[in-house]
Amino acid sequence: MSGQQITLMAICTGLIVANIYYCQPLVVLIGRTFGVSESRAGMVTFLTQFGYAAGLLFFVPLGDKLERKTHIIITTALTVLALVAAALSPTLLSLEIAGFFIGMTSIVAQLILPLAAHLAVPEKRGQVIGTIMSGLLIGVLLSRTFSGFVGAWLGWRGMYWVAAGLSAFLLALMRFSLPTSSPQFPGAYSSLMKSLVSLIYGQRLLHEAAAISFFSFATFGMFWTTMVLHFAGPPFHFHSDKLGLFGLAAVCGALIAPLIGGSADKTNPRIAIGMGILAMVIAFILFYLGSLSLPWFIAGIILLDLGQQSIHVSNQSRVFALLPEARNRLNTVYMTISFLGTAAGSFWGLRIWEGFHWTGICLTGLMFLACCSGVFLLTFQKKKAGSEIGVPNP
Repeated sequence: MSGQQITLMAICTGLIVANIYYCQPLVVLIGRTFGVSESRAGMVTFLTQFGYAAGLLFFVPLGDKLERKTHIIITTALTVLALVAAALSPTLLSLEIAGFFIGMTSIVAQLILPLAAHLAVPEKRGQVIGTIMSGLLIGVLLSRTFSGFVGAWLGWRGMYWVAAGLSAFLLALMRFSLPTSSPQFPGAYSSLMKSLVSLIYGQRLLHEAAAISFFSFATFGMFWTTMVLHFAGPPFHFHSDKLGLFGLAAVCGALIAPLIGGSADKTNPRIAIGMGILAMVIAFILFYLGSLSLPWFIAGIILLDLGQQSIHVSNQSRVFALLPEARNRLNTVYMTISFLGTAAGSFWGLRIWEGFHWTGICLTGLMFLACCSGVFLLTFQKKKAGSEIGVPNP
């Protein structure tokens, strides 16, 4: 692929995946509109993330059966409709339903990544994935900043209208710019879904990568969902524009994704995964010790994103290398489990916040990371012929 195509894919993944996260800084505004508590309004965040996991499970596998560009265009069109429905929502329930479908259809990033992996030469695959992941992560992180300012200016409904317009623009851009590809699975949709079971049972490395990512994504999702509640209350009382600024601190991690992906091409990717887990542990220690200190929080956010990025890019590079003809389905299993982790982290974070506030959040985050470390250590194996160091043979 040309550098221009890779850049386009990175931009599209970033702007479309951002649809999942626009709601996070807007939780306080949504709660005021419908007269509910901030933690109750936070269920919009959980349902959007849960919808994303459902979309990963039911829509992404079609990328191995359908022509990928057509699949991407149709799914993006559905995203536009869901965003418009959210902007027009008359009740909190209707907004939650719209949020679920926003998440379910915003899986275009996970259709573009297998397409890029399919088109990239093997020796550059990790670097290409890392570059596109940079766009994705920058979209995730800056979405909070952008949403916070738009929400303060136009309200939460205005943010959904802006998101619908951006997605419609990307729909036209991808229609004329993305390359086409040939589907690789000739069977029916039911056979396609059944084949997921074979992949789950037959790939030990996929088990390891998905389990590690489940816990790291749970930690990541819980932090970003409850951080808004922490800083919206005393002694800070931050509004949506200030809450969104925290996304800027996390961009540092997204910018190094190509370097992480490049290192995964040349060395054992488990090294980057282990360092990522350690960085996230240190981040939560900083969040606990400096709960009222903005500098400590910012340092923790940078470390948290560096760690999450190291884990995710390295794991995804390993998964894509397993079976080239089944990259969409492999990505389905890996990302569905990962985002179920994000949704679980958000759900339990909201519950823990109600009873134990920020101290409970920090301790729960460290518990999730202890589980992540346990999977990482228990799956270590010495080097075998034809396998990477510390990675079980599929």
